Amino acid sequence: MFALRNLRHAYDGKDVLRVDAWQAGQGEHWLVLGPSGSGKTTLLHVLAAILRPTGGGVNVADQDLAALKPAELDRFRGRHIGIVLQRLHLVPSLTVMNNLLLAQYLAGLAQDGARVREVLASLDAADKAGAYPHELSFGQAQRVAVARAVVNRPKLLLADEPTSNLDDARCAQAYGLLESQARACGATLVIATHDQRIKARMSHHYELKAQP
Repeated sequence: MFALRNLRHAYDGKDVLRVDAWQAGQGEHWLVLGPSGSGKTTLLHVLAAILRPTGGGVNVADQDLAALKPAELDRFRGRHIGIVLQRLHLVPSLTVMNNLLLAQYLAGLAQDGARVREVLASLDAADKAGAYPHELSFGQAQRVAVARAVVNRPKLLLADEPTSNLDDARCAQAYGLLESQARACGATLVIATHDQRIKARMSHHYELKAQP
């Protein structure tokens, strides 16, 4: 599903991420572990085609990301990659329904209200379609962010530290949402975290080391 080779990224001449080689198959669930400063967020941004690495190769869904122009990357990401960031980044001026319709529009897909309602219902958030982000609890906003990430049926679902600030019950709930939605899409799931509580629940692990 994706393959990384000789990957590195640097800020101000200092390496913040190194991955010699890593491959993941379609539908696999991976946990990326590592201490603060090991490059977990940077790695997700590279996989999400948000960030071009300093060096190395990134292939996602049989596409060499380096071969795509910026506008093509945006379209590719919208159609094939879903991401839930630490800050949920819901558009505050749009309702929940329109946040998800916007995700379809930006991917160049037809706006499909039925698909939006289907995804919201699967996350027990159907009654929030007309609500604005400021009217949601944190848990509700997180569900909406997951819904937005999967509304276009991505092949790759990424989540950055989705559980580290949650108590045990909410941690289990957040992980369960991501796992169930990844399975529903048949997506490869990659969760980056330093939260050890979900380690036993993930079938594959990749550990990053802090860069010297």
